[in-house]
Amino acid sequence: MSTSPVVRRSRGVLCIVIVCAACMVYYHLALFVPRAKEVRAAQGFGNGYSLGADFYPIWFTTREALAYHRDPYSPEMTRQIQVGLFGRPLDASNPAAPLNYRAFAYPAFADILFWPFALLPFSVVRIVLALILPVVTALSILLWLRILRLRAGPAILTALILLTLSSYAVLEGLFAEQMGLLAGFLLAASLAALVRERLFLSGSLLALTLIKPQMILLITAYLLFWSLARWRARWRFVAGFLFVSGLLLASSLLVWPRWIPEWLGVMFCYRQYSTPPLVWYLLGNQAGSRLGPILIATLLASALALAWRMRHASATSAEFVLTLSLLLAITAITLLPGHAVYDHVVLLPGVILIALSWRDFVVSPPFRVILGVTALAVFWQWISAPVVIATRPMLSQDLFISTMLTLPIRAAASIPFGVGALLSLMMWQGPHKKTRDENGKK
Repeated sequence: MSTSPVVRRSRGVLCIVIVCAACMVYYHLALFVPRAKEVRAAQGFGNGYSLGADFYPIWFTTREALAYHRDPYSPEMTRQIQVGLFGRPLDASNPAAPLNYRAFAYPAFADILFWPFALLPFSVVRIVLALILPVVTALSILLWLRILRLRAGPAILTALILLTLSSYAVLEGLFAEQMGLLAGFLLAASLAALVRERLFLSGSLLALTLIKPQMILLITAYLLFWSLARWRARWRFVAGFLFVSGLLLASSLLVWPRWIPEWLGVMFCYRQYSTPPLVWYLLGNQAGSRLGPILIATLLASALALAWRMRHASATSAEFVLTLSLLLAITAITLLPGHAVYDHVVLLPGVILIALSWRDFVVSPPFRVILGVTALAVFWQWISAPVVIATRPMLSQDLFISTMLTLPIRAAASIPFGVGALLSLMMWQGPHKKTRDENGKK
């Protein structure tokens, strides 16, 4: 039986996606990560855990709290975390990091949420998370498609999942076993419950994302504005959010009564050795220190103004999903540290919305230009990874490292700006008249 040209084309594209995804995974695990380990060892950060390094502080502090009721934010706990991650505690002679580097930086209730993992050896925990996190990330795609009210056939859905799991941002999160991937899934689950009008469940799930509060600050503000706009119909969302977040806060305060000021102190110190947000970081040290705070404040004020203006939007409307996607893109630019590419999972709804429905909106010449540049930035990692792998045997070690090794990740920092610009144009220009008329008839 012969297949149609469309089916053959879909299969061909899917084969290309599979090859490019496999190349990106090989590049990350076989070329990029080993070199990163060498650099870390040269800086005095070797001989400890690498896979699962971002979850290790949660596992260790939870284990110590269960066994000895220790304060997760204490200097002694920080030293022991460093021993597990680097093989030794850091000292003042190491210029690459301060003494409080890798201190426990999560809210204390993260230890309460993940206490079952502390009952297992970390070697087992790493394997469990290596299985769980890719699954929840893939499920996030299905949830976002439902939230965005978009349909994807089997070939497109498979391609979306493969490209997402093999993207540099997600590979970094999977290797570090970053809880940002779980927070992204919980956010998607919360909003999926919201569009199905299960408001109490939605608010409860959103409260669980507070393990990564910087990821959901703008979204939370918008959803609270949205709830207040029609309080009688939407108060259950606020009730669910306050109930679960209050439960987390109260339980953690019972165990560690002074954790909030201690956590704030750790977060203040974290800013001293963490890279600033992207909009600041890309300006450089001098220009960034002067213009960065102004740009961040302007973007955040604009985001809050947008959240307030869109508070009346229906949860099933194009304006609602556009607002959500744009606020998450602004979050990636203004609130997340510049090095935290693994938290760029918040861009997922915006990327999906642009990829599958950009034709439904007014497409101006500036939009086409930005779309082309952003598409190149997004796909650059999969385009260049096979090239890097192919040239590896042809070049010397030093020449390969200096010219080719970082080629697939050089466009990563520009992606949030491109996605944010496209979503802003889609919000400003609006959908085609035909699309508006069709939505009105529905």
